Amino acid sequence: QVQLVESGGGLVQAGGSLRLSCAPSGSIGSINIMGWYRQAPGKQREQREQVAIITSGGSTNYVDSVKGRFTISRDNAKSTVYLQMNSLKPEDTAVYFCQFIVRNNAYWGQGTKVTVSS
Repeated sequence: QVQLVESGGGLVQAGGSLRLSCAPSGSIGSINIMGWYRQAPGKQREQREQVAIITSGGSTNYVDSVKGRFTISRDNAKSTVYLQMNSLKPEDTAVYFCQFIVRNNAYWGQGTKVTVSS
């Protein structure tokens, strides 16, 4: 079973930056959509928020609260998605999960914790 492996989370002060990465543990095939979601403290899995997505063609979409601060990108050769997070705010604190859509199947990472201190 292929798993998605995230990295790059951590503790940062408000105004700082982090870069998250997500790649599969093995061959996964052609990935239609890559995305990042986050689950804030105290929220349930069903309340995960879509942060950003990027299609195979490079089209992107962001939740309003991160526009202008976060940038999603992908390296198709490496089947890797990145999330560059700048000007971080305490309200960005959450566990961040990557998701790949492959042939209408959704794969999730295990999550990486991001904590932004004020």
